Amino acid sequence: MLPEVTATRYVTPLREGGSLPGIVEADDLGTYVMKFTGAGQGRKTLVAEVVCGGLARRLGLRVPDLVRMQLDPVIGRAEPDPEVQALLKASGGLNLGMDYLPGALGFDPLAFETDAAEAGRVVWFDALIGNVDRSWRNPNLLVWHGELWLIDHGATMIWHHNWPTAAAAAGRPYDASDHVLASFGPDVAAAGAELAPLVTEELLTETVADVPDEWLVDEPGFTHPDAVRRAYVDVLLERAAVVGERVTLGERSAERPSQVPEWLRVRLNRRAGE
Repeated sequence: MLPEVTATRYVTPLREGGSLPGIVEADDLGTYVMKFTGAGQGRKTLVAEVVCGGLARRLGLRVPDLVRMQLDPVIGRAEPDPEVQALLKASGGLNLGMDYLPGALGFDPLAFETDAAEAGRVVWFDALIGNVDRSWRNPNLLVWHGELWLIDHGATMIWHHNWPTAAAAAGRPYDASDHVLASFGPDVAAAGAELAPLVTEELLTETVADVPDEWLVDEPGFTHPDAVRRAYVDVLLERAAVVGERVTLGERSAERPSQVPEWLRVRLNRRAGE
């Protein structure tokens, strides 16, 4: 189970995120980025953060530590923004905190480099979880102490918003043409050879066990939180075995032209000629 802390002070909202996460301090003297159950995306965003963040860590990728975070809405009384006040009021109880990385910079592919091996691991992982939110438009990567850190996995596993589609999602292709690391020549084949064997039933069962019961109750089509956890395991286990062969990199077809900006297209072409 994830460690649990209590929020003691709301510091400031992070308006870059669509769900309006906030920086908070907690009773363990730590500082966290808090994501709220009362946000518009709902509790499934937090489930995705727990499952994907925990899986990434177990596969050796760098992600901020996660904690269960209790919130008393009273800490937002002094907040002048009515939108933030409403969010805090709607989020009393258990929420999710991510370790705040002070001084981290947003990843800029023009300013920072990574190698084909690391790029391949990130692309393969994003393909596994169906991440639609690691594009050049919105990288959701940080550079901290010179290393890449993965953040914001709320827009993943889209199939868990409609469980009847989950079985088909296991074999769905992943178009990485617009992925922020596509220009670094990601070695997806090597990443799959390394990571796919690690995604075992035992590893996935351990990962989904971190999701609190209260975020899984009353899920349509399921009688118990453990049944929902098992559904996550089944889809991800099946997908891990095949996803490496279903990743598309580079330019899209003539019917679906790439939206990659010119600077990234130039880098892709240069990499292809090497």
